[in-house]
Amino acid sequence: MSLHFELVTPAKLVRSEDVHMVEVPGTEGAFGVLEGHAPFMSTIADGEMRIYKTAGAAPEVITVSGGFAEVGDAGLTVLAEHVGE
Repeated sequence: MSLHFELVTPAKLVRSEDVHMVEVPGTEGAFGVLEGHAPFMSTIADGEMRIYKTAGAAPEVITVSGGFAEVGDAGLTVLAEHVGE
């Protein structure tokens, strides 16, 4: 099973890929999203997002600031005001 993940800024689509799990820095606290997660939306805090390509893999870390995350039938979409690598 995999989660479809998209990372978008106002300027461009940064990422669109299938991954195992993504940890997002939510304003109410960090949260992890796996395939089949219940739909919801959250604003995101400035911080580090961790992308796990496979179970047990070391995460890729991407810095994000501002925006929101949406989990739905299509997977996880993170709309960030700014993305650093």
